Amino acid sequence: MAAEGDYESVLCVKAEVNVYRIPPRASNRAYRAADWKLDCPDWSGRMRITARAKMAFIKLEDKVSGELFAQAPVQEYPGVAVETVSDSSRYFVLRIRDDNGRSAFIGVGFADRGDAFDFNVALQDHFKWVKQENELKKSAQLRDSGPKLDLGFKEGQTITLNIGGKKRDKPRPHGPGGLGVLPPPSGGKIAPPPSSGLSSHNTIPQTGGTATACLLQLDSTNSNSVFQSNPSSDLWGDFTAPASSVPPPSRLQNSTNWIQF
Repeated sequence: MAAEGDYESVLCVKAEVNVYRIPPRASNRAYRAADWKLDCPDWSGRMRITARAKMAFIKLEDKVSGELFAQAPVQEYPGVAVETVSDSSRYFVLRIRDDNGRSAFIGVGFADRGDAFDFNVALQDHFKWVKQENELKKSAQLRDSGPKLDLGFKEGQTITLNIGGKKRDKPRPHGPGGLGVLPPPSGGKIAPPPSSGLSSHNTIPQTGGTATACLLQLDSTNSNSVFQSNPSSDLWGDFTAPASSVPPPSRLQNSTNWIQF
């Protein structure tokens, strides 16, 4: 598997470029293209800019065969490997190197200003990308060297999850006056309220005919007495009541369905 530095990408290709032999620089002042013999270039050919990892390479090649004439490795831009001239935007000074490590300075120029602009932008974009990669690498190193946030559970630590909302109670139905009313049993009937004249008596209807009734009266001693007009048709059986509260038989036979005391 090839490493990242083994891949080479092409950044820019220009079909026409002129190369000039320039005199040594006598002082620290900038280069001037007017000092070169611009009408008589020393070599003409094709320029190709490639990149391998973070390095850029300016290659001067033959137009037909593609043979390499000279190469300028560039580690940063602007820098010593590529310099501009003070009197034109179409000319540059390159520091070329051979395989033995020897270096020399030559002048290159483009006939069209657009080609010179593309040459400049290709180098700027590549090293802008290199700068961003370096900053991302430094940020990653700072994150790795900083304290790490431990989000794991400690021994014995628990977590509580509350899923769902609060259960709402269903409202109870209300009758007249705001009081709760219980629904009647299934298939049953509601007994009518007692008559106002017999507020102290509870009447239990019998199924033995219209003349058959059971009367229940509460006396002053809170004792319950049950009377039946027809003892033979009693559905509930005989009840024993205190002697003081049982009327004589003659009175019981002549009484009507409702007996009051």
